Formats: sequence, C-alpha cells, structure tokens
Amino acid sequence: MDGQYDTIFIGVLAVCLILWLFFGLRNWVNRPTQVSLSGMQLNMKIQDSPALDLLEAQGYEVIGGKMKVPLAFEANESVYYSRLFIDYVAEREDLRYLVKTSRRRQPIEMTGPALRDRFLNYLLLYPGCEGLLYVDVEDSDIKLIRLMDYQEDVYDGDDLD
Repeated sequence: MDGQYDTIFIGVLAVCLILWLFFGLRNWVNRPTQVSLSGMQLNMKIQDSPALDLLEAQGYEVIGGKMKVPLAFEANESVYYSRLFIDYVAEREDLRYLVKTSRRRQPIEMTGPALRDRFLNYLLLYPGCEGLLYVDVEDSDIKLIRLMDYQEDVYDGDDLD
C-alpha cells in the first residue's frame, strides 16, 4: 500500500510541474517586449537650430532628427489617424532622451496636469528612454522630464472634493 501512495504523490507532483511549465512558458511567450530606443529607426537628417546648440552646450549629442510617429485609432468601427512629432533624439553617457522644443504659441506650465497632457504620450510610447528633454529656446533652458513610479503615500487625494 505504501508504493501506491508514492505513485500517486509522484503523479500529482508531475502534473503540477507540467502545469507550472505550461503557464510559465505561455506567460513568457505572451509578455510584451519593452520598446527600446536602441532599436529605434532614427532620422539621420538633423536640421540646425538654436535648440541643437543648447543641447550640445549641455553635453548632449544629438543622434536623430525630427521624427513622425504615425498612430491609428479605432472607435465605433471607424479608423482615425494621427501622429506624434519628436524633434530630436539625444544621447549622453549612453542614455537616450527624446527631445521636444518649445513653441511660442504653445507655452508649457510646469504643473503636473500640464506635463501629463503634453508629454505622457511620449514617455509611454518609448519607456526605454531615460526621459524627455524640453528645450526652451527663448529662455535658453533645458528641462529633463521623467516619468516616476507612482507611490500611494505621495498623493492623498485631498483635491478630489
């Protein structure tokens, strides 16, 4: 009778191992790959501008020019098209950054909602980048914008009243 319990135990253990391998392999195969800027197709035509001079003065090497990222959305069985524009791709110390330059008609406020509305789509589109450099040509300033990990204790929700 002892041999029968050993056989059942080994059988249950084998079934558990097979299920663990199956689900682990399935999750590994279906896991989305993180988009990396190292594999990004760069535009090698870099147009000269005051923003380019500011970046180089701060130690950044501009490795890519203006890029157009096409987007397509489906809503109510209709397809809508749009695009995002990235002004430059810069690199410093083997870290890559997306670059957006200031626009006179589109000033940016340095507030959480303004940064979210203006730059979140870029930071989510390329999570492999170190951040986004906002080059303010009029003030001769470069601001580094990064997406931080959310921490519940930082925001307590008091302004939702």
